[in-house]
Amino acid sequence: MNETIELGEIVIHVTRKAIKNVHLSVHPPEGRVTLSAPRETRLEVARTYAVSKLSWIRAQQEMLRQQARETPRQFIERESHLLWGRRYLLSVIEQDAKPSVSRNHKRIILSVRPGSDYAKKAAVMHEWHKSLLHEFIPPLIKKWEGKLGVRVNGYFLQRMKTKWGSCKPDAGHIRLNTELVKKPKDLIEYIVVHEMAHLIEPTHNDRFIAILNEHYPTWREARSEINELPLAVEKWD
Repeated sequence: MNETIELGEIVIHVTRKAIKNVHLSVHPPEGRVTLSAPRETRLEVARTYAVSKLSWIRAQQEMLRQQARETPRQFIERESHLLWGRRYLLSVIEQDAKPSVSRNHKRIILSVRPGSDYAKKAAVMHEWHKSLLHEFIPPLIKKWEGKLGVRVNGYFLQRMKTKWGSCKPDAGHIRLNTELVKKPKDLIEYIVVHEMAHLIEPTHNDRFIAILNEHYPTWREARSEINELPLAVEKWD
């Protein structure tokens, strides 16, 4: 059953979960609002809570509307591309060889076969991004497994519409957004720690916050910074 709460122009999608407290979220990039509630919570109680947070919801949505957005990448010569929080100029080389991507201190070099279209260039770049993350992420996971006393049974990379990451505590799996490759490495580490902390506490309750406070005391600053960075403009079906 899909439940919603309508507060004027704001539509809040309600999800029932095995949690103790109501949790409200405003998701990038468009400001979609969700409310997670304990299974036994009456909808009217959830609505009252949402009404009490209405000014906060509007403030979050306004922040997202004003947030800088990158224009869609076209993968053309001298186009600006982000990697690990730095901007590089793109060089496009057409040659009859296996497509590849490399970089130096100023440029990202995209090599494709003659006549390659936008979709092919985007796919080559996306695979390169994933390969960089596959090099960077495992040492981070190993580091924080020891610090948090948890075990990650598997991690996965994918494009995500509204999240930087997610966690399935029962399976011991975490998922990370491939867009993270464009962010500074310390902010990626925060996202990894955040998702791994869910292996201890699945919800965003006081216990979860206490875990972050203990192990990653600058998490609030990291969260604010990553949410203030430019968002990619994506086309979603």
